[in-house]
Amino acid sequence: MNGNPPREFPLVGLQERTIGGMSLERPPLLPSHATLASISEVVYSILSTPMGNWWRWTISLSTSIAILAFLSIVYVISTGIGVWGNQSPVVWGWPIVDFVFWIGIGHAGTLISAILLLSRQKWRNSVNRAAEASAIFAVASGAIFPAIHIGRQWMGWYLFPVPWSAGIWQNLRAALMWDVFAVLTYLTVSLLYWYLGMIPDFATLREKETKPFKKKLWAILSLGWLGSASQWTHYELGYLCLAGILTPLVLSVHSFVSCDFASTILPGWHATIFPPYFGVGAIFGGFAMILVLIIPSRALIPKLKELILPEHINQMGKWLLATGSMVGYVYLIELFTAWYSANPYERYAFLNRIKGPYFWAFWSMLFCNSIAPQFLWIKKIRFNPLSLFVIALLANVGMWLERFVIIIISLHRDFLPSSWRIFVPTAIDVLLYVGSIGLFVTLFLLFLRFLPSVAMFEVKTLVHPFIHKKDSHFFSMEESFKSSFQGDAEKQKDLVLSASSGEKEKDLKENKNLYALGAEFSSPELLCKAAKKLKLLGFSHFELYSPYPFHELSEAGPIQKSWVSRIVLIGGTVGFLLALLLVSAISLPKPDFLKHLLSSSLLNLFYPLVVQGKPYFSLPTFVPIFFELTALFASFGAFFGILFCGQLFKFYHPLFSWKRYNERGMDNGFFLVIKKTDPLFSSNLPTILSRLGAIGVDAILE
Repeated sequence: MNGNPPREFPLVGLQERTIGGMSLERPPLLPSHATLASISEVVYSILSTPMGNWWRWTISLSTSIAILAFLSIVYVISTGIGVWGNQSPVVWGWPIVDFVFWIGIGHAGTLISAILLLSRQKWRNSVNRAAEASAIFAVASGAIFPAIHIGRQWMGWYLFPVPWSAGIWQNLRAALMWDVFAVLTYLTVSLLYWYLGMIPDFATLREKETKPFKKKLWAILSLGWLGSASQWTHYELGYLCLAGILTPLVLSVHSFVSCDFASTILPGWHATIFPPYFGVGAIFGGFAMILVLIIPSRALIPKLKELILPEHINQMGKWLLATGSMVGYVYLIELFTAWYSANPYERYAFLNRIKGPYFWAFWSMLFCNSIAPQFLWIKKIRFNPLSLFVIALLANVGMWLERFVIIIISLHRDFLPSSWRIFVPTAIDVLLYVGSIGLFVTLFLLFLRFLPSVAMFEVKTLVHPFIHKKDSHFFSMEESFKSSFQGDAEKQKDLVLSASSGEKEKDLKENKNLYALGAEFSSPELLCKAAKKLKLLGFSHFELYSPYPFHELSEAGPIQKSWVSRIVLIGGTVGFLLALLLVSAISLPKPDFLKHLLSSSLLNLFYPLVVQGKPYFSLPTFVPIFFELTALFASFGAFFGILFCGQLFKFYHPLFSWKRYNERGMDNGFFLVIKKTDPLFSSNLPTILSRLGAIGVDAILE
């Protein structure tokens, strides 16, 4: 229209790499017919179209299994944990095996999303939402087991620092207390990260939804998101901060879980290799679980094949191969360390794994985690969904067996041979584990049915046409303004005069109900060029709107400094100081100089704990507490910083009454809105915007 390019763009894909003068084309991450509108339509159709009988039958089965597990939990709590197979010397049985297994799966999902975001891996855009969902659901499934394992569930609040009621502080030097802080922090930050990633997609669904109830629901969940350039600036910075916080947080959490074992002096557990060992295993198991979920989902929901291509499966297969090789290397190092230590007890612990009564578990673990992934060197296997699914499923089985080997085999033969016995799980043990799988599958099926399973706005960035600085004066405002009208001095002169001259006709500013003047552009390039020219003409009160973020958007719009990073810093500082106050209260004796200043109730907060003859303030053992609380409050700063700086929670905006924006604002439209408060706002603005390439100009009422 008017000589402008069409609104929809063909697939651009990733930029080519050049090695030694040879251009290497990267495989496409979207089909050639993909457009901005088709991406939104695919995700919306998945949510608005009935899933089919397979979904009903599967969720009925998984929900039934989860309910059976819930009844088993009620039975365990009412009867006691003696109904488990736990017995001396195996005092930690299947529940802890299941807990560590699920926590490993849960940590990997968000870690994958965060690390791939920081490393700018574009192929993550289609699979990160499913990875984050699986992480949260896995942590929810795993949290069941320690909650039951404490024995007296009604005393669970003793795990939290409530000294007035408990009468004593918790021992924050203990690895088990590190687990409480770490897992709860991780779950909270993951939920914030997951929800934050869905806010723009909720806004897209708000526009496309036709049913009134769902439309209101999406409007509430989107928090009044508009997709303006300033909102995208704050959003990207906060989202990046959260990813930066999550990456070390996840690694630390599984390291702290490993300290439950490594901090003991038990052969088979007392090893400094455990933190990286558990971390690598978590990433390996996480990729395997995502493949186990995505491959059947693509087969059962055909529309997902338009956004999740074989190349995405291939990339995850490569990661599975790499992490599986690392896990195999760790197994060899662990065996070598036991032999090299010359400790007879350590050597026997590993010989017992290899030749003892549970030898089948060790060799099965070795095959599933180290040998089976080596078949992924073959490209045909990586691109074969069934083969890759089987290998990923074996990897999940192997990761559960790894926890079984570490916990059960290390415990069932202790230092006293007369107490050796074979661990036999009971039916309740089996039901709880199978029930946790049912809960996980149920939550994931509900996610597929009711929430956007693919990050629409992130996938749309793959369709964005690339604009190189070296090929255009787009990024130089003065040169852009001059070159765009080179050879056409009259047109340039008319535009400048139109912006500065007063019109005899009635001024738009006299319309009291007018909020702004809105213009729609057919491409992001035209939008940004128009914005930069308006800035050169002196306009300042205008905003750009796009359904996805791109680098040029923030440069073209009104330059605003984001305070999100400062709010993150403030939040992290508050968390650090709170942790310092907490560990000081449980470490220092009652200060004499405060006895006359503080009330007795506040003074009683100082309750030093003497643990194993250690000094009152043993800083290394408090590092986990410092780190977790700092990360938690910094994440709160990122989340609420985006909401505050982006001016969200405004559920009404004049743009919602603009038909053009309501139809395409978060779908495939690019808009420029000049507010009435701009000093240069006048009746000749429609002419200026049309000359800048606008395909439609409308008045926006309050």
